Amino acid sequence: MEGLGRSLVILGLLIAGVGLLLMLGGRLPFRIGRLPGDIVYKGKNTVFYFPLMTSLLISLALSLVFWLMGRK
Repeated sequence: MEGLGRSLVILGLLIAGVGLLLMLGGRLPFRIGRLPGDIVYKGKNTVFYFPLMTSLLISLALSLVFWLMGRK
């Protein structure tokens, strides 16, 4: 039961962090999804967008969360 409790606490902190990012998103000096390093190509009739840096940051954050959950 101790492991489940720890997982729920970490999940709650993660949800609270995402909630804060959403609440303060307009006031932050950077925009999630529009970071430097994200690739945007605007053609005549098309737009190609690949959020490379955003994907890397989300991957890093999730890796950290899962690593913390996996520790015993």
